[in-house]
Amino acid sequence: MTPFLLYIGRSSLYLALFYAFFLLAMRRTTFFRLNRVLLLVGTIVCFLLPILRVRTVELPLLAVGALTEVATESALTDGPSAASPVPYLEILYAIGFLAVLVWLLTGYIRMRRTIRQGTTESQEDGTKLVLMDTDIPSFSWARTIVMSRKDAEANPAMLLHEQAHIRKGHTLDTLWFTGVVLIHWFNPLVWIAFSELKLLHEYEADDTVLDQGIDATQYQLLLVRKAVGEKRFSLANGFQHAKLKNRIDMMLKKPSSGWKRLAWLLLLPVMAGTMFLVNPVRAKALPLLSDEPAAAPEISLDAPAVLPDTTRSVSFVDVEVKPTFQGGNVNEFAKWVNEHLVYPESAKNAGVEGRMVIQFTVGKDGKLTDAKVLRGVNPDLDAEALRVVNSSPDWTPGYVKGEPVRVTYTFPIIYALRGKNDGASQAEKDPEKATIRLFGAAPDSLLIVLDGKEGAKLSDINPDNIQSMTVLKGNQAIEKYGEKGRHGVIEMTSKKEQ
Repeated sequence: MTPFLLYIGRSSLYLALFYAFFLLAMRRTTFFRLNRVLLLVGTIVCFLLPILRVRTVELPLLAVGALTEVATESALTDGPSAASPVPYLEILYAIGFLAVLVWLLTGYIRMRRTIRQGTTESQEDGTKLVLMDTDIPSFSWARTIVMSRKDAEANPAMLLHEQAHIRKGHTLDTLWFTGVVLIHWFNPLVWIAFSELKLLHEYEADDTVLDQGIDATQYQLLLVRKAVGEKRFSLANGFQHAKLKNRIDMMLKKPSSGWKRLAWLLLLPVMAGTMFLVNPVRAKALPLLSDEPAAAPEISLDAPAVLPDTTRSVSFVDVEVKPTFQGGNVNEFAKWVNEHLVYPESAKNAGVEGRMVIQFTVGKDGKLTDAKVLRGVNPDLDAEALRVVNSSPDWTPGYVKGEPVRVTYTFPIIYALRGKNDGASQAEKDPEKATIRLFGAAPDSLLIVLDGKEGAKLSDINPDNIQSMTVLKGNQAIEKYGEKGRHGVIEMTSKKEQ
């Protein structure tokens, strides 16, 4: 299901709860203006609630390497042997949306044609009165009133009723709710709420007419007489547009107690509880210590260093045979990037550092494509990282059920200048001597092998004298060095004297 449909589903749930509360608790009250305003404002709030994130859950993340697989596209996705899944829900939603749109447009066109058939007279209040020679149910739209010439002369209360619709801006309410039913056409409570809103419009207009001295009994008889056999326009506000019995009952009803307004407050805990149930969780990642060392170390050098970030990772979708780079695992690519990145002079001079994240895809042919920056640090640093990643040699693709697949990776990179943000590191204590620091494991737990001799200490090693370095972990380290390599092994080879 697409994010859009998930959003529509969540907002529809909020709307259903909101409208159900209104129908059960407030529809019979005489707070016409309050109910109308809250019905409109509440609808807007229901559209906004799915966007909010109200829970934060701390999720531990296991450090497993510099690269993280975040998506796998099977060869069946775009290969000739199988088709993509048919988006039935999206198609059904689109069909319903178009059907309702056509129905609404048809009603609007019919209304406009009717307006054009009459004689238009301008009123002192800026409205237009369209008089029809035929017997037609009166209605209003925007600032236009349409009624028969006979009703305009014999029933002034009808004109007062339509003028009340215009003064109170009921057309704007109708337009907004038309959009709501168009988006949520599948939700029956949305249609019922639309009907109730139009009924509130009639209550307000009736109340305005009676406040101007019109006899209530005569007005009610006029409603009964005009309500028989009349056609209606679905969008317009009409003199006999709503349920007649409800309108008459509301005219006879005693004003509701002011305390009943507080019933709206009961809705707040209901909506808040629903937010906690249906809103997506925003996770806060926490690093989880691992028995295995990270694959790529951070090295502090006399010159600025470009460092692959191996401090944290996210879970990934497994493939049966993962892509490989130059015969090794994904960490070989981290080493390759580290060797080819050049710290831009502009960023170096400005002292710019930071962590950026790149995403790319290893295709079924092994070529690296679709590289993009997910989170940048600086334009020059971002451009340099993209340059190197885009120049990557071909990979060996991953496989699922014997077929090559597309695998998407995220690749974090730390740009760091020597001697900054290291606390009381050895490099700060002695600027002439650089040190090696590792993420993901305590240095004392690692087995350091220098020129074939075990037991070397990182603090005693000068990176300038190191020719090459290999990291072993897991079964590979145990098979070669036994139990001593259980927490990981770093093999280093010193530079030979010239």
